[in-house]
Amino acid sequence: MFTVKKNKIENGHDCWGRSEFDNVYDVYHNNEFVCRMMSDPTELINKVNNIVKKERGREKMKFSEAFEAMKQGAKVKLPSWGGYWYWEPEKETIMIQCRPQDSNQGELLDIRETQRVEYTIMNMQSDEWEIADSKNCPLMGGKATFPFGDAIKYMKRGLKVARKGWNGKKQYIQLASGISYKTAEGEIVNCEHDAIGNKAVAFVGTSGVQMGWLASQADMLAEDWTFVE
Repeated sequence: MFTVKKNKIENGHDCWGRSEFDNVYDVYHNNEFVCRMMSDPTELINKVNNIVKKERGREKMKFSEAFEAMKQGAKVKLPSWGGYWYWEPEKETIMIQCRPQDSNQGELLDIRETQRVEYTIMNMQSDEWEIADSKNCPLMGGKATFPFGDAIKYMKRGLKVARKGWNGKKQYIQLASGISYKTAEGEIVNCEHDAIGNKAVAFVGTSGVQMGWLASQADMLAEDWTFVE
């Protein structure tokens, strides 16, 4: 992001031999000097930064880029998050803004006080950071979306997920367990398997529940998976 710093430079002396100065404005990009201007470019720089923020919001970032965006006033998140992180200049720290259901430490947390250190460090290693806005952040009125790999992870945690583009209302998938069936002889058989245990993905749709749902190529490659409340 671009910043402006006001400085003074000596431009000569008055009739009494005293130094005279002109105001100049130094422009920096990510703390690296770009140019010097004689008139105040703050309004222009703010417009440029707003454009950069909008473009950056469409791109995924490494944490180093997300951190720089936070220092410039942006809120950032990972795709599946309901909340976001932001920089608090007075405390000089990152603040974590959570949804009530996502944290047992409160809705607003100083990152230095997190009890989930390993989870926090793993998040910092991600290159999927994005600018949080009213489209992708539930706390800001949007809806979080994520790829199929994350959908599987969340199902294993007991959550319901669905694709944003699915037409039917109240359609979703979840991980079922304790599965059994009744044979023709009336015997109850528990569905134990060496690799997956007694679990299977269940599809809940308008016609009922389909056990053992299989994802299509489109489902596996899609990045529009969402949570179902």
